[in-house]
Amino acid sequence: MTQQITVDTVVRAEELARAAADRVGVRVRELSTVAEQNAAAELLCRVWRADSPDQLVNAGMMRALEHSGNYVVGAYRDRDLVGAAVGFFGTGHLHSHIAGVDPARQSGGVGFVLKQHQRAWSLARGIGEVCWTFDPLVRRNAYVNLHKLGATAAEYLPDFYGEMNDGINTGEATDRIYIRWELLSPAARAAAQGEVRDVDVPALRAAGAVELLGRTERDWPVPSALRPPADRRPVLVAVPADVERLRVDDREVARLWRPAVRDAICRALDSGYRITGMSRDGWYVLEESA
Repeated sequence: MTQQITVDTVVRAEELARAAADRVGVRVRELSTVAEQNAAAELLCRVWRADSPDQLVNAGMMRALEHSGNYVVGAYRDRDLVGAAVGFFGTGHLHSHIAGVDPARQSGGVGFVLKQHQRAWSLARGIGEVCWTFDPLVRRNAYVNLHKLGATAAEYLPDFYGEMNDGINTGEATDRIYIRWELLSPAARAAAQGEVRDVDVPALRAAGAVELLGRTERDWPVPSALRPPADRRPVLVAVPADVERLRVDDREVARLWRPAVRDAICRALDSGYRITGMSRDGWYVLEESA
């Protein structure tokens, strides 16, 4: 991170984090007791449909991370725990290992509140970058990371975690996109103030963007172009409209998406492209690297 973290930038980040929390009626605080950490572990199990916290992060690990100064927080609405996040320090950054919102409270802004708290918390400790991974098939998370937070997709990691049995990832390769969130970048600053720049897929198509992977009305993946265009026009890669629902309704179709998306994105990356956005309706945009 090249920009200096000043007292003013920390104060402003804390103000924006509090404002985000106030808008959705929650408060975020560090979890310092065993009872709080157990409650957070149980909440994360519900989010991931895991049988045991040991499949994710258990209260004992949270206890050790919190005691050694890492990031272990919960979001509360009144007395109810509605979200939790756990992170630990890497080399020059905070690694946001896991974050989740109670399934009954998702899409209500709590996830954004947790990330803005994480941003302010990190800046207050002299940390200018937060990193994490996410499943590239989950359209909602891609849009939030790349647009509502102003982060950058840095790397595609095939089968990053290996085999997992947490209830969501069971039986699938654990491909992930590695995210770098430069907390004082213009995109992150704008996003913290609620400024979001959306992708205009129709405009990109009109300008000649090439579709590497499409989808049918029934949510099947459809490979299109064999390779990125020689003239370096932007390319589009589809993901399912709702892969989490598809995994429940038609597991076999859901499993078709992983290799299709991996192949399309990795072919573009290997050809000198980078991921620059995700549309609200589920299209990755990749453009030539600067």
